[in-house]
Amino acid sequence: MKKKLITLGLIFTLGASLAACGNQGGSTTTSAATLSSSAAEQKGNKEKIELTNVSYDPTRELYAAYNEVFAKHYEEETGQPIEITQSHGGSGKQALEVANGLEADVVTLALEGDVQVVADAGLIDDGFTSEFDLDSSPYTSTIVFLVRKGNPKKILDWNDLIRDDVGVITPNPKTSGGAMWNYLAAWYYFEKQGQKEDEILDSIRKLYSNVVVLDSGARGATTSFVENKQGDVLLAWENEAFLSLKEYPGEYEIVVPSVSILCQPTVAVVDEVAKKHGTEDAAKEYLSYLYSDEAQEIEAQNFYRPSTESIRNKYVLSTESNTIKEIPSDGKWINDKIELTDINHFGGWAEARAKHFADGANFDSIYEQ
Repeated sequence: MKKKLITLGLIFTLGASLAACGNQGGSTTTSAATLSSSAAEQKGNKEKIELTNVSYDPTRELYAAYNEVFAKHYEEETGQPIEITQSHGGSGKQALEVANGLEADVVTLALEGDVQVVADAGLIDDGFTSEFDLDSSPYTSTIVFLVRKGNPKKILDWNDLIRDDVGVITPNPKTSGGAMWNYLAAWYYFEKQGQKEDEILDSIRKLYSNVVVLDSGARGATTSFVENKQGDVLLAWENEAFLSLKEYPGEYEIVVPSVSILCQPTVAVVDEVAKKHGTEDAAKEYLSYLYSDEAQEIEAQNFYRPSTESIRNKYVLSTESNTIKEIPSDGKWINDKIELTDINHFGGWAEARAKHFADGANFDSIYEQ
């Protein structure tokens, strides 16, 4: 097995000022989305509400845009200005931070299982997946490959990731929700090839033996691949891959594999914290508005798949190719030809975590720490 360089991000905490503290694995950033005091005075000079959203690595750009739109909407509806503070990092690590005292009014994490960690700490009421539409998942994503211009290693599908000449970049499933989706998408591919469980484990073991950097979060993995030029392929959230095309035109290409997984990020009000802060109504509206047409357009423009079908259909790409070399000029980017499984195929998150990601489970057995 190849020697691995494991880079784990520092644990992020929110201080009184929620100042940014960054590394490859994740960061905490502050995004002020407050309207002018004169507007508040016209509405009765109501006191400003402060709301904290703890999210995962690749949502920085999405929530920077959404928070501004939501602040305007909220003040128009209620007369109160609102300021939203963001915290980003590996989803699993973020969940543990909230469970251990990071005071989030809402969480918008990479998967239901990470929100469940917060619920298990007694901070979120039972039934959080039913509080908002579509299992409290206002947008979805999937896992694709990001390769360098010209795809020099000719990486076209998951089986190419177990070749001896391929270096893979992916985050650590022990700290990153996106990395769990990566692992499960690969598992599904090898299962579809007719492999039995012991054969799938061997294939996954070979894939992770090719991992040259195991970052703590998705944004750190992107940095390792794009900025530090490590590896031949990045297993990436779809939106992360498109942001790389946008930021580095002509340098990278997206390869859409034959199969992948429907990633369903989950949102929830952190009930105990919202009650303490008196922000229950604002927190619920903040998450509810993610389903509005205005927000769904922002999600699509940030390369997340909208849950509103009519809006989603506007962004469907018409192509037979599985390679995307640039941001389409017409704004259509969703590849509908990829076959997607979902977490139900793995028995839901409780079963998937126990079998694959818990201490001593499959991932620990195939990856030498």
